[in-house]
Amino acid sequence: MDRHINDFLRLTSDWFWEIDAERRVTFLSDNSEAISGRPQADLLGRERAAWARTAEERAIWDDYHAAIADRREIRDFVFPYRHPDGGKRWFELSGAPIYDEDGAFAGYRGVGSDVTSQHEARDALAEQVRRFDAALENMSQGLCMFDADARLVVVNNRYCDMFGLKRDILRVGMTQREIVEELVTLGRYQKGLTVDKLCEGTRTSLALDHAAPVHRELADGRVIAVSHRPMDGGGWVATFEDVTERRRTEARIAHMARHDALTDLPNRVALREVGGTLSRDGAGGRLSVLCLDLDRFKAVNDAHGHSVGDALLRAIADRLRTNVRDVDLVVRLGGDEFSVLHRVKDENAAVTLAHRLISIVSAPYDLGGIPVQIGVSIGVALSDEAGDDVERLLKNADMALYHAKSLGRGVASVFTLVMDENAQQRIELERDLREALRNGDFELHYQPLVELGDDAIKGFEALARWRHPTKGPISPATFIPIAEETGLIVPLGEWILNQACRDAATWPGDVSVAVNVSAVQLRRQSFAQSVLLALATSGLRADRLELEITESVLLDDTEANLETLHLLRRMGIRIAMDDFGTGYSSLSYLRRFPFDKVKIDQSFLRNADASADGAAIIRALVGLGSSLGITTLVEGVETADQLAAVRAEGAQQVQGFLFSPPKPAHEAARMLGVEAREPARKAAVAA
Repeated sequence: MDRHINDFLRLTSDWFWEIDAERRVTFLSDNSEAISGRPQADLLGRERAAWARTAEERAIWDDYHAAIADRREIRDFVFPYRHPDGGKRWFELSGAPIYDEDGAFAGYRGVGSDVTSQHEARDALAEQVRRFDAALENMSQGLCMFDADARLVVVNNRYCDMFGLKRDILRVGMTQREIVEELVTLGRYQKGLTVDKLCEGTRTSLALDHAAPVHRELADGRVIAVSHRPMDGGGWVATFEDVTERRRTEARIAHMARHDALTDLPNRVALREVGGTLSRDGAGGRLSVLCLDLDRFKAVNDAHGHSVGDALLRAIADRLRTNVRDVDLVVRLGGDEFSVLHRVKDENAAVTLAHRLISIVSAPYDLGGIPVQIGVSIGVALSDEAGDDVERLLKNADMALYHAKSLGRGVASVFTLVMDENAQQRIELERDLREALRNGDFELHYQPLVELGDDAIKGFEALARWRHPTKGPISPATFIPIAEETGLIVPLGEWILNQACRDAATWPGDVSVAVNVSAVQLRRQSFAQSVLLALATSGLRADRLELEITESVLLDDTEANLETLHLLRRMGIRIAMDDFGTGYSSLSYLRRFPFDKVKIDQSFLRNADASADGAAIIRALVGLGSSLGITTLVEGVETADQLAAVRAEGAQQVQGFLFSPPKPAHEAARMLGVEAREPARKAAVAA
């Protein structure tokens, strides 16, 4: 072979070949060995098809054999080749038949090429296309791609399904306008969305950089978010997402953020938003805010359970909704508190509405066969020349409500400046209370608990006293509620407990000390630990400490509070129920917790002087305590006649001014015959 041809073949992946009439290889150019990895001696005289190792590979040669049988030219015949190095190659053959001098078929002559890289590139491209098709058809979004002439290039099935189109309706090459015309003709969009508007919306979206999706409302109520993204070189991709459920969810979330879940009334957030609108609506008259607080609601919850309580709140919400105007706003503030925003002519109109709502809410309810009747108290505040600031009105109405509840149940009270002054005084008292805690301005007085069997002092009740530096003595009835509302009762109560244990540790070993415990204190997880620490620090025996609780302690998080009380009682501490008989569920709590003592409220003793009812109640409560093995103590004994009456009913202990008012610690010690000591140095309380 010509030297130049050989030089060329050494530098290329192509080679020359010839086969005879029986398809056996008769010639291979010298570079075939380097390309095939086999010596020519292994290849010459053999059929190429013999190189195939699998049935799949052998099937590929059928076309090769058919071409030779028909004496056709072989064009770009590609077959796999297992190289000795273990790799897989792809070779391509092209050739033409040759004939001898007599015109008889003598075989084929042609060229071979290594097309492995091209084959792999085609496979990779095919795989890429397959993956693209799979991704396109598995998208949750519809997709259309348009070229620079706004003609359709690509569309997926999700787009067709989304708009209810048969796939054969859309053709590659259709313009975007033609597609929109088809959708409008089929009535897919809501009325009013014309072809021009839809196409203009697309142009506008494409003209804006990073434009937000355009939301299209379909005739069937669905909402489709359409995003347009320009492509380099012209054209764009449009994606279509069904956001109907997302829109509904967002609407539900927005509604929930502004409405009460139980009653579906607007909540405080809506009150601020809508209230601001009402205050700016320019309507005549004055804006009034009514704050409503239910009376005896806790009793319903306790007697019938929270499900009935919830049903009652829903029923009240319905009554309020249906008995105000459409322009008014009824709000549930939380718990058993509601509010009504109402524009009225004058104060009389607001008070008239308040009284009407009291009558409406107080009417009997039938909740699934359970008869319920409650009351409501209302505070009223009206706008003035200063404006209709809803937050200010709500605050004023709340102060008026506080005043209304102090007057009794079922009362409506209108805000006055005096109430604001009282509120300011209350704030000032709270500030002074914090200062008194820091300065250690509190002290304990003790009132004896007398055993009627031998008229001996069995113990003392510890009572906090506060002497204000400028206002003088402040009644516990004044500062204790403030301490509870602000949480200051926790540090104050801890100080009282520790000081009472220290004082009692100096008394005779058979004399106990009783300490009142607030529901706020008991709610804290560390309360039991604080009690045990006070005993350990003072050295007082656990059985000499008595904790007095009221029914409110058990109404608040009953199970957790009962668990704490059981823990303390197991440690030897005695538990007493104060003001027994005045609550709604005192008897039920006796079944749930084994109290060591019940203190019968002094109101029954006062009534006993005037009628037989009070004496009968005392007799019944003492008898109940005796049958349950619970010590009974009657509070408020002030006269010898009262003492005789209590003794006759069989009570075991009494407490009252007949024996002694509360005394400072050193005077209480003298009553026990203990050597009097100077009052303990006042210690600051960690507030």
